[in-house]
Amino acid sequence: MSGANTLDLDSILIEDHLGSQIANYYQRWNDDKREVIERWKEIYAYVNATDTRSTSNASLQWKNTTTIPKLCQIRDNLYANYMATIFPKRKWMQWEGAGADEELKSKKSAIEDYMYYAVDRSEFKSEVEREILDYIDTGNTFCMPVWYDNTQDAEDGTIKTGYVGPGMRRISPYDIVFNPMATSFYKTPKIIREIKSLGEVKEMVTRLNKGEDAQIAEDLWDYIKGIRYHAANYPETDQDKNFKIQIDGYGSYWEYLNSGYVEILTFWGDLYDKEEDKFYRNHRIIVVDRHKVISKAPNPSLLPFAPIFHSGWRKRSDNLWAMGPLDNLVGMQYRIDHLENLKADVFDLIAFPPLLVKGYVEDFDWGPFEKIFAGDDGDVTVLSPDVQALSADVQIAGLMALMEEMAGAPKEAMGFRTPGEKTKYEVQRLENAASRIFQSKIAQFEEEIIEPCLNAMLELARRNMSRTTIRAFDSETQAAIFQDLTAVDVSGTGRLRPVAARHFVEQAQIVQNLTNFANTPLGQDPSINQHISGIAMAKLMEDLLEVRDYKLVTPYIRLTEQAEAARIMQGQQESLMMEQTTPSGLTPDDYDD
Repeated sequence: MSGANTLDLDSILIEDHLGSQIANYYQRWNDDKREVIERWKEIYAYVNATDTRSTSNASLQWKNTTTIPKLCQIRDNLYANYMATIFPKRKWMQWEGAGADEELKSKKSAIEDYMYYAVDRSEFKSEVEREILDYIDTGNTFCMPVWYDNTQDAEDGTIKTGYVGPGMRRISPYDIVFNPMATSFYKTPKIIREIKSLGEVKEMVTRLNKGEDAQIAEDLWDYIKGIRYHAANYPETDQDKNFKIQIDGYGSYWEYLNSGYVEILTFWGDLYDKEEDKFYRNHRIIVVDRHKVISKAPNPSLLPFAPIFHSGWRKRSDNLWAMGPLDNLVGMQYRIDHLENLKADVFDLIAFPPLLVKGYVEDFDWGPFEKIFAGDDGDVTVLSPDVQALSADVQIAGLMALMEEMAGAPKEAMGFRTPGEKTKYEVQRLENAASRIFQSKIAQFEEEIIEPCLNAMLELARRNMSRTTIRAFDSETQAAIFQDLTAVDVSGTGRLRPVAARHFVEQAQIVQNLTNFANTPLGQDPSINQHISGIAMAKLMEDLLEVRDYKLVTPYIRLTEQAEAARIMQGQQESLMMEQTTPSGLTPDDYDD
């Protein structure tokens, strides 16, 4: 964009109607979630509180300000169990082809090995951890696939190699808006807000110059430099009506332009431009400074929708903003802290009671063995509060137990067993029943976040990857191997499915049912057992116990091993008999002579 430094500031601020339309959508939808944001802030305050002075309990006139971090403990408990359930084993996803050709071992192995190469990185797990925390703290979690290229050109002309491939990017619930009244998240347009420093924007320009978005990057940088050059030479006292545009976090638009940061709004979805009478279907539109369109292009993804995914913990029928597991517990946390500090204040009054001084009493020190001199009508009386207030411990314990259950985290998840004698299978059955909410919510997270994002990452790899060398594990030789893959190797019709949380529960249930059946009269009936395949049962247990890589099951291998053991034993017995029948001092060689 030549002549950027001679641009008229007023014309730049009003020239782009489409950008202003998108900015208006962002402001409207962001205002719609203000109530939700306030609820998130209150939860955040309680989770991170060290005392009640930073929470809504600060309004109470208690001397003690203790907070019992029950809400924080429930959050940590859910987080630990969610993470353990999502990644319970090394191989937690599989490729399901849509046809016979897509189910070939070579194709299946190539896709699964490549995706394990992409997700077996600390960055992926870190993003999932943050997704889980959003899922618990706000009840809403968002993500999208991104392409990483960490290669760098060194000053000596060499290339520093790094990871090149797809990854997951967490989107903060604070940074995304959409129409909350839409019928589904996939159908509503979405706007993602980013704040970048000028240095980050310059780095982004350099990175984008290597790809298809080079012109977008160049136009973006020229515009940003031009508008900020004018703002720096435009006195704040001479602001006109165009400077009334407000950017979140800044006092004025002039202050924003001189802050050294850039706001970028990325619109995804369908949009009708009223000024041009044009409909943009499945587009990605980039807007900076709340009015300037830098890019208008169809969605680069091969997917028929924006590659942005959302999962809500407690869904609502008429609002896409879901509730979280902690939302309904804030009031109970408030009550717990209220009772705790009320009890502490009463205890302080018992230990250090106020004194009622009546009539003439000389000044005295209140303490052990101190003397008090009072006149004829003088008296000093200790005012003791009702000690029944100290029974608040019972109410607090009940509230904390109730909060644990309401959050869908049963005590068994923490290693505590409920009272009463139970058999082994009664315990298992009770644990499964008590944790159904937990199982349902983690399976929902898998289906709505992990699974679609994995497939979007694979689609991104098909469009961007070149020849890539990956490290894989050969189950036949039990050794690490290296293989070269191209986009053709990972292209196919089908989908990746995570099989961690859902199969984890299903497998435990199947093992329990089979064990129960084997101990019943029907399970021990020979007329029934003769129709059950022992080989099939062995293979089933091999799959359920996740020991397939160890090659434990081979048809009739036990008979072969027993025969081999018998041969070795017979040979040893023959050698022993030969030694016993040989005269002392002679060896078998002596008989040959």
